Amino acid sequence: MSRSVLPMDVAADAARRFLVTRQMLAPARSVEGGSDGVLEVFRRLGSIQFDPLSVAGRSHDLVLHARVAGYDPAWCDALYERRELFEAYNKGLSLVLTSDFPWFRANLSVSSRRILAEHADVAEQVLERVRAEGPLSALDFERRRGSAVDWFGAPTNVVRAVLEAYATTGVLGLARRDGNRRYYDLIERLLPPDIVARKVPLREQIRHKLLSRYRAHGLLGIGGGDIFGGIGVAKPDPERPQHPGRTALREELIEEGELVPVTVEGVRGKRFVLREEVELLKAPPEPPLSVAFLPPFDPLVWDRGLLGSLFGFDYVWELFVPPAKRRWGWYVLPILFRDRLVGRVEPRIDRMQGSVRVLNLWWEDSFDPRRVEGFVDAMQAALRAYLHFASATRLEWAPDLSMERRLFLTRP
Repeated sequence: MSRSVLPMDVAADAARRFLVTRQMLAPARSVEGGSDGVLEVFRRLGSIQFDPLSVAGRSHDLVLHARVAGYDPAWCDALYERRELFEAYNKGLSLVLTSDFPWFRANLSVSSRRILAEHADVAEQVLERVRAEGPLSALDFERRRGSAVDWFGAPTNVVRAVLEAYATTGVLGLARRDGNRRYYDLIERLLPPDIVARKVPLREQIRHKLLSRYRAHGLLGIGGGDIFGGIGVAKPDPERPQHPGRTALREELIEEGELVPVTVEGVRGKRFVLREEVELLKAPPEPPLSVAFLPPFDPLVWDRGLLGSLFGFDYVWELFVPPAKRRWGWYVLPILFRDRLVGRVEPRIDRMQGSVRVLNLWWEDSFDPRRVEGFVDAMQAALRAYLHFASATRLEWAPDLSMERRLFLTRP
């Protein structure tokens, strides 16, 4: 029996208010601190994309910093060490609640299966050593001279590729990290027996992953960049009879009422909202005065097209853009004020000096920070919170940011 809900028409300003509210950013840093606050964010978003790059803070830490009061990266690290959080592949490598791991165990990566098949002898030896010796990194294996494979577009040695392939297929997991060095162990030695023993059919895992993308963002459409990467093809594939295709699964979720179609003013195509968030979308509250800095993998900025049409904000992560062609910087954080994206900041954390350097700030053409009521105080609060997050005591400004330095004069 169909439980679908009638499609909705939503004004642009209501859609913006809804997104920042359900993203726990109205106001920023409003979730009570500590490990319970971190888990609350995970329960809301489902998973948080992981990236080890730490020039401005690791991406998952920045996501949590924007939402959890007084966030300390040690809180997330402790949950990871206690195995309450685990690394799995959702939208890229992500941190997920360990209790949800059975729904993230399978991976549709053709590359992973190909690597394990083409290098079966190495794969067997790697698995035997891990089984016998416990957590190992790629550097614990002898590099095979001249051996390299194409792994996600980058050459790497065979052992490293095999370890990654075993991780993506749920045979191995990350036991720990030492900087960027990763140690792998058998999944059954890393997770509780009941979690490992639970077998979820592939179709249900894919459906869960698909729904998790809508849950993490709040108002996604049917495509856009790599938002739905790792969930397989849109249409049925005869070679994968267990996979009905994303389109069929999404239609099933709509038919059951789990997803509700939405037309947003000024935005092309249908969007979808979770059934339990329909009432919030109908009457989203006015967001309070608040500023948050968002990392490139924050779920709110996943959909670059929506940022343009709904927020009027053009965002490109320029990490891989040649320096001469960059409009902004290589690790730039969008600045959210209330329900608008008003600029971008390029911070660098200098842990040796205990400081944060603001390399640059760019304001949107229509935004003057001096003329918007409440913005200066909100920006100062965000900078103070960022200093605390970075364990820094000093904020340093680039020489050409003298106006901003005076305007946002702040102390930790």
